[in-house]
Amino acid sequence: MKVWYRGAVLLTAAAIVLSGCGKNDNNANASKATNAAAANGEGAVDLTEAQDQYQAFGIEQCDLLIADTEKFVNAVKAGNIDEAKQFYAPARMYYERIEPIAESLGDFDPNIDAREGDVAEADWRGFHRIEKALWVDNSTDGMTEYADRLLSDVKALRALMETVEVDSTMLVTGAVELLNEVSSSKVTGEEERYSRTDLYDFVANVQGAKKIYELLKPALAQKDADLEKQIGERFTELEGLLDKYKSGDGFVLFTDLKDADTKSLSQSLDALAEPLSQMGTILGA
Repeated sequence: MKVWYRGAVLLTAAAIVLSGCGKNDNNANASKATNAAAANGEGAVDLTEAQDQYQAFGIEQCDLLIADTEKFVNAVKAGNIDEAKQFYAPARMYYERIEPIAESLGDFDPNIDAREGDVAEADWRGFHRIEKALWVDNSTDGMTEYADRLLSDVKALRALMETVEVDSTMLVTGAVELLNEVSSSKVTGEEERYSRTDLYDFVANVQGAKKIYELLKPALAQKDADLEKQIGERFTELEGLLDKYKSGDGFVLFTDLKDADTKSLSQSLDALAEPLSQMGTILGA
């Protein structure tokens, strides 16, 4: 989550993207040079198909988000604490995969995903508000209104998904933003303060970033096959590490991780973020 937690990785990516986008020149000779470079396979590439496919992915994930959030909300409203806890983390994964889109559509991210202290107490709602009630208070008292608003918010997000303008910048920076999300709050255990289900979010963010990479892979392989291969290998390495922490259909609690575990995950994450942040320059996005 959180635009307010974007750090150095994202800033680096933004600089790279801007450097790729800021080379326009009104000079006629520069235009001729640009056209010549494009003819030779240099410069920006057409990512229209990838953009359309990413929007379709967002719609698909949002439909699944609604379905699982409704199960979660129904359990909360019924006072079924154990069932609500069971639905909580899996439902959130759909949202975590598509945060770049959600963050582009207004206040959905703070309304759905704000943690305690991220917004004013009077404005705090969403998943984490209910998370605290379930794991700290072990109660659903007073949560009916928050549950209804959460479901309403995810439905409102879905209603706007087909109108969102997915551009190449959203794709390129979105992949890095998702990894930055992991680095800033998931691998540190700060996201799921009460349920300690951070690994679900970690995995979902990585999956969201990988989806973007897969959509851009054909264009990237054409422009820089070595970079495309390196990114793919780094995703495989990180996913292999995450597989170690599977438990049934889900993942172990963050509190089950040792310092050595979080260190290796952080190192693998950094190793992926560096080449991933180069996509903007290579694709001219």
